[in-house]
Amino acid sequence: MLEHGGRLHEAARRHGIPPGDWLDLSTGINPRGWPVPELPPEVWRRLPEEDDGLEHAARNYYGCTSLLPVAGSQAAIQALPLLRPACRVGIISPGYAEHAQAWRRAGHEVVPLAPDDIPCTLDELDALVIIHPNNPTGHAFDPARLLDWHARLAARGGWLVVDEAFIDATSAMSLARHAPLAGLVVLRSLGKFFGLAGTRVGFVLAEPSLLEALRERLGPWSIAHPSRHVARLAMEDETWQATTRTRLAQDSTRLARLLAAHGLAPHGGCALFQWICTPEAARIHEALARRGILTRLFGSPASLRFGLPATAAEWGRLAQALAEVMA
Repeated sequence: MLEHGGRLHEAARRHGIPPGDWLDLSTGINPRGWPVPELPPEVWRRLPEEDDGLEHAARNYYGCTSLLPVAGSQAAIQALPLLRPACRVGIISPGYAEHAQAWRRAGHEVVPLAPDDIPCTLDELDALVIIHPNNPTGHAFDPARLLDWHARLAARGGWLVVDEAFIDATSAMSLARHAPLAGLVVLRSLGKFFGLAGTRVGFVLAEPSLLEALRERLGPWSIAHPSRHVARLAMEDETWQATTRTRLAQDSTRLARLLAAHGLAPHGGCALFQWICTPEAARIHEALARRGILTRLFGSPASLRFGLPATAAEWGRLAQALAEVMA
């Protein structure tokens, strides 16, 4: 199992700080997520049903009619490589490591690629996996260029897989509306922008035949009834979505300025996190952890990802800790 952000209980045990006393900036999850209401009792007693309105809400939200709900985009990341015979797959690097692991486990040859390497390597690949915007670097791609890469791959039966887990705050850049195209697979998640990681709800947007093959592999009831109920309500709440996009843009800029003011000017980022590449990453990560602030540490390259604080007190706490650690 690969390590991920959010391992709060492990950090609490290691540093002797109770979980409730931490400021967890390690996940890139919206800390002021969609406000979940009290749930009706029947969602706990009845099996989920596909005509409950979730798919309709998702089609409206993504602007795509061809989609499949899954138990978080992680379920699709693990299953998609099993739907192709062994082939050569380019995967953005550095990036979300679960992609490369899943394709390797399924017997594929994985080729790590920096963004600038893709154009000259594309014709040697059978599939290309892009994270857009990338996690952890925040690198974003021109949608027109992505569609050009898709056309080149699809012309010979290849796939372009685009993981858009962090794109909701900048949804105009999404390829979602193009997803019924053959050979294009778009992964979306409610975990980051909506702050609903605990529901484990995601979507695969792709051509119907691929979705049917994926549905057969995943089996029935892949998402719990309470999660489906909450996801539908959140995707229908356009007012909250619009307000949140504005706030996240402001908070992301604020975080970048705060980090830069303490000598940690970000090398990349998006609406939900900022990324700092520094040889001091491990020292800074450990020093902040001793103060009850959890960040996401990466080893190659040595770097840190900072998520957003939620409250004025949390912003102040981060500023004070940075002043001490970077003194």
